[in-house]
Amino acid sequence: MKIKAVILGMVFILSGCAPATFHRQQVRDDSGERITVGRVQKEIKVGMSSAKVAEILGAPNVVTTDEERREVWIYDKIATDIVYSQSNAGLKFLTSGSAGASSTSQRTLTIIIKFDKEGKVRDFAYHASQF
Repeated sequence: MKIKAVILGMVFILSGCAPATFHRQQVRDDSGERITVGRVQKEIKVGMSSAKVAEILGAPNVVTTDEERREVWIYDKIATDIVYSQSNAGLKFLTSGSAGASSTSQRTLTIIIKFDKEGKVRDFAYHASQF
């Protein structure tokens, strides 16, 4: 009977302690169709129409023209991830308070797509960073 009580107590204590990585996975939302380097590499092709690019990546942040009046689309994306995790001990009378951690990181992705006079992709480039 004592062994069952000890095991039950240990389960109760440990159930209040989860690592920060677990909490981070619980708050992340990666379910949407985000613009990523992999998506650009896989889906954007030279010769593709501007309508198809807009269908895949959505509207650009900036539309400009080059010296020959050809369109240039720029997608500039910035994401900030702020994660806070806190775990309270299962049996508060054995410990005092709680433990927690926080983390902040930023990601950037810049995509430049150059079109020819017919509105077809003639070139594209991208740069991604994380800090």
